[in-house]
Amino acid sequence: MKHQLIVIEGLDGSGKATQSALLTEYLKQKNCSVKQISFPDYHNPSSALVKMYLGGELGKNPDDVNAYAASSFYAVDRYASYRQFWQNDYQNGTLIVADRYATSNAIYQLSKMQESQYDEFLEWIEDYEYRLLGLPRPDLVLYLDMPIEVSQQLLARRYNGDNDRKDLHESNCQFLRQCRKSALYSAKKYDWHIIGCSEDGSPRTMEAIHNDIVQCVDKFVFQEMP
Repeated sequence: MKHQLIVIEGLDGSGKATQSALLTEYLKQKNCSVKQISFPDYHNPSSALVKMYLGGELGKNPDDVNAYAASSFYAVDRYASYRQFWQNDYQNGTLIVADRYATSNAIYQLSKMQESQYDEFLEWIEDYEYRLLGLPRPDLVLYLDMPIEVSQQLLARRYNGDNDRKDLHESNCQFLRQCRKSALYSAKKYDWHIIGCSEDGSPRTMEAIHNDIVQCVDKFVFQEMP
């Protein structure tokens, strides 16, 4: 299979985990050899610095840790995951579905930069993760676009209204608005497929979003098979 790494991106509360699982099950039903991965990998010691950052141990605001340092925390976690858990599968032709990837740094950490620095920072991410660390580039990125006001409603349900359970990113709406801006910039620059996840101020059903994802995946993966 030519295309091996599909990434589902989006801000907190956009439904990435649900859609990654639905897509993985769909691909299995299509008789694909497929493996689902997720980042950060909180079950692995490699995510220790990510946990410290999101838990506020390195600063109470996202900007307290600069974009390059925070990006490195996430990149190291991805590197460890790749070498330990999915490199062999990937190289042997298994289709990988990732809930977040290096593309998350092009959303969350890019938002900390001035607009005049956007392209320079994105080039650094590309060079650092894909060339220097040797992580594979994604073949297809699907960005789940959910307005912050709607995603906050979903996060409130997830945590039963307990805002103290939100991490450093989830609890900062102003930061998340900047992240959505940087996400849409990155999507345009790198030709990510944008999947609208709300309609008239309410979330679309997970089935409707899944159907949009399947249309993209069918066109991109199966029509490209030899």
